[in-house]
Amino acid sequence: MKKLYTLTFLLISFTTLFAQKQVKGIVTDKSGTPIAGVNVIQKNSSNGTSTDFDGNYSLSVPENSVIVFSYIGFTTQEISVTGKTVIDITLLEGLQLDEVQLVGSRSFKRTVTDSPVPVDVINVKEISTQSGRLEVNEILQYLAPSFNANKQSGSDGADHIDPASLRGLGPDQTLVLINGKRRHSSSLINVFGTRGRGNTGTDLNAIPAAAIKRIEILRDGAAAQYGSDAIAGVINLVLNDNINEFNGSISYGAYNTDARGNFPDGTPNTDRNRLDTSKDGNKLDNDRDFDGGSVKITGNYGIAIGEQGGFANFTTEYISKNKTLRPGFDFRRGFGEASIEGFNFFGNLAVPVSDKTEIYAFGGRNYRDTDAFAFTRNNPTSRNVVSIYPNGFTPRITSIITDNSISAGFRTETNTGWKIDFNHTYGKNDFHYFIKGTLNASLEESSPTDFDAGGHNLTQQTTGLDFSKYFENILGGLNVAFGAEYRTENFVIFSGEEGSYATFDTNGKAVTDPANQTIPTDPITGDPRPGGSQGFPGFSPANEVDRNRSNISFYVDTELDLTDNLLVGVAARFENYSDFGSTFNGKFATRWKVTDNINLRGSVSSGFRAPSLAQIYYNLRFTDFQGGVATEILLSSNNSPVTKAFGIGDLKEETSVNASLGFTASFGDFNATIDGYFINVNDRIVLTGNFDASNLGINVAEAQFFANAANTETVGLDLVFSWKKAFDFGTLSSTLSGNINNMTIKEVKNRNLDEETFFGRREKAFLLASAPENKFNMNVAYTKNKFDASIGGTRFSEIILIDFADNEDVYDPRFTFDLNFGYKINNNFKLSIGGNNIFNEYPTQQNDGESEAGGYWDSVQMGFSGAFYYSRLNVTF
Repeated sequence: MKKLYTLTFLLISFTTLFAQKQVKGIVTDKSGTPIAGVNVIQKNSSNGTSTDFDGNYSLSVPENSVIVFSYIGFTTQEISVTGKTVIDITLLEGLQLDEVQLVGSRSFKRTVTDSPVPVDVINVKEISTQSGRLEVNEILQYLAPSFNANKQSGSDGADHIDPASLRGLGPDQTLVLINGKRRHSSSLINVFGTRGRGNTGTDLNAIPAAAIKRIEILRDGAAAQYGSDAIAGVINLVLNDNINEFNGSISYGAYNTDARGNFPDGTPNTDRNRLDTSKDGNKLDNDRDFDGGSVKITGNYGIAIGEQGGFANFTTEYISKNKTLRPGFDFRRGFGEASIEGFNFFGNLAVPVSDKTEIYAFGGRNYRDTDAFAFTRNNPTSRNVVSIYPNGFTPRITSIITDNSISAGFRTETNTGWKIDFNHTYGKNDFHYFIKGTLNASLEESSPTDFDAGGHNLTQQTTGLDFSKYFENILGGLNVAFGAEYRTENFVIFSGEEGSYATFDTNGKAVTDPANQTIPTDPITGDPRPGGSQGFPGFSPANEVDRNRSNISFYVDTELDLTDNLLVGVAARFENYSDFGSTFNGKFATRWKVTDNINLRGSVSSGFRAPSLAQIYYNLRFTDFQGGVATEILLSSNNSPVTKAFGIGDLKEETSVNASLGFTASFGDFNATIDGYFINVNDRIVLTGNFDASNLGINVAEAQFFANAANTETVGLDLVFSWKKAFDFGTLSSTLSGNINNMTIKEVKNRNLDEETFFGRREKAFLLASAPENKFNMNVAYTKNKFDASIGGTRFSEIILIDFADNEDVYDPRFTFDLNFGYKINNNFKLSIGGNNIFNEYPTQQNDGESEAGGYWDSVQMGFSGAFYYSRLNVTF
């Protein structure tokens, strides 16, 4: 009997210990609005989930366990499940100490509202279910006040990678981090009529939006904290870390082809004159009501590793987007956006090895096959062989773009409270051109119609060691961080096949001795036939580059709470580059809590940006269409004797002075931030105008160069107002964000060169167009049970460009509106339909045929493709 009692007792104890029960509920904020993406974890285990689109969760846990609810920007809560099966939680704004570190501060004690500098935090999971935007650049364009990105057309490589910027500065003056670690740049340098001419930037679209938990945007100079490129600010992409949940989506959308405007009969890509995108040789297609059809499929899933909170989270994304075609002039029949077929894979993992130490790694691969039309070759022309293309042809510039990256390291905390982070990050961007639907006219009838044109790549490796500690007993609290970083870069240009770059004689031999070889002539025009692949001449062995450099840096970054209300921060950084020397920069920031609801904040800093290897060594001979007329141009590298002969000096670093002053206010349901800024940049690196090079004897008409050409001054204002409130009829929220910006060119550093040629009206207009005078976004959202709706409006300011005829092309202010409806079918499926630019607005029409892109519009911030309509199915398991 005693044994029976003992066995019964053990059985009951065992059953109680391991019995699982299902706990469910909803997580909302204080206004009653559901919060998606909240981490719901069983304490001291890896068992967890996250809330769905409507804030719901369900988790199987043992009796007597504790559930931890945590989310960025809100105070973490721990709730016992004893005797409960339904637990509804209201999270309060604020940040649990030691929970997360935000960009712009190396202290774990800082929140967005009490930061001394402006930081935007964007919940990508929530936004991606309420918008039809496909790429990261598009998402930020319509959410972040001073972020601008452009879709390009007729700009060679820039058709495939969108240049983007903060506060109107260059694409390469914003530093991009992933999980706080420096991301490698693109190897592409913007050459043609793009925003950011002469700049290289980081390709944000190479990171799948589905892999991102949140985006932090530091809108303040931060070179003293993070190093080169952070003149305008820093964008930090924080990757997903959720576990035991699958999130996926399938979406389809297309553009309305009804371009608004008055176009002459026979205009390309209007009724009965649409270019066939599936065939070469200027063949026509049937009329279409929609084009640019886009399919996007995403999947994200995380698994637990061990019992101490380890995880591995993986994301895959497939995107297929067809070309858009819009009215253009006869020499630009392919005016429109490029097609893209891409596949992404990204991973993020952390494995604790003890209570205070973890090993982490993240990275991925992005593959894109892109296809864009170049300028048209119409008959009669020596650039066409009529037996191959009887009706002329529109070459296609296609590219294979791959981005590979991996970052790994370990974090630990010593017994004395010092946090240590050792990391190594590798990244490589490879850009390989293939020109199709083209020919090499000097090969005449024997010419192939596609060529491997070579390309370029950039490899970056960064090793960093960081230390930080919070001293809570020094005044109101002192955070000290310091560290070192060593970085190497390698830039390569590799040549294409001979037919892509060479001119051939009448015997089919590459011309190496022009005096003794005869170049074929066109029988119709009598002009010599040009060599190289039409649309984009390939890189030749003479263009090949393989250059390296390294730099080492040391920094210290401190924040001190002098009192409960007054914070000061001081940072300094020293960097030494192997190719141009050293630089030292500093920053001072402060925040004063005026009341419990109002903060004043401000900062002043110096900054710099080293010239990129691409800016120093990139070189190419190419054909530029200026008002429909083809011109052969040499883009000469900075170290070339040709460059020196024109009096262009060695490139040096850009330097800056930043200052900002603003305030934050929080009153219940209403929050506001207003921040003014001043940015002075000296020795900005840009692409010059075209110099006469016809007397050089190298078969080009003009030459252009990279140069430290201008000093600029930018003054502006960022503002963000948000409001959210729950009513009996549902929850309403609204956000108004805006940027007012004024950039002036203070000095052109042309030395003894002609200013109009060196950096004239046209080049100045390109630079200023990157800094629009203003942009305002207004978004209103409504949620009720399973239904949600949102409407957004964006006002784009006036833009003025100078065309090839030296006339002003004025683009008047425009409003665009987006609309989205969502319905949660059940706990696993949500259906959304909507449209971007639903009223099909277009920029101001230009009719003189002198625009940079050859269409009736230039590539301005609002885009030129019109309305986009979409549907999307989100799934959660």
